[in-house]
Amino acid sequence: MIRVRDAGAADAAMVQEIHREAFGQDDEAALVAALLQDETAQPALSLLAETDEGTVGHILFSAAGIAGRRAALLAPLAVRPACQRKGIGGALIAEGLTRLRADGVAAVFVFGDPAYYGRSGFGPAFARGMEPPHPVEEPWRDAWQVAVFAPDTGSGRVGVAQSFDDPVLWQV
Repeated sequence: MIRVRDAGAADAAMVQEIHREAFGQDDEAALVAALLQDETAQPALSLLAETDEGTVGHILFSAAGIAGRRAALLAPLAVRPACQRKGIGGALIAEGLTRLRADGVAAVFVFGDPAYYGRSGFGPAFARGMEPPHPVEEPWRDAWQVAVFAPDTGSGRVGVAQSFDDPVLWQV
């Protein structure tokens, strides 16, 4: 059974460990640490997944905006390698989307695998006239996706937290 709960300050070391283990490097762990300290990323939604194996996954949604509407950016999502392909990432995404929709967020954006995120209701953002904060090269444009909750969300360039406002983060 997968349990999803809010991550708090006491979980910081565990969150860092999960991201390092999942990605095999420090970049994503450093990004999470920066986002959690970034005033422009607030309110952030930081969730942990637990199973009988312990704390096995983490997801972060940071504040964003489009056309004057509240939005969120999903990134990063990490699941320990030994626990991947067991529905943990999907459970974290589902819980986050449910909470954000209930909180009045108009849309959630992600830059990731369309096949994976499409299963959770994400679709092409460029097709809706929603542009990322920095240019994305043609082969990766389909990776810019959105889950829209409000029909009048609008279009334009998505504003993101300062920690995400780096063109390097938008290159693959």
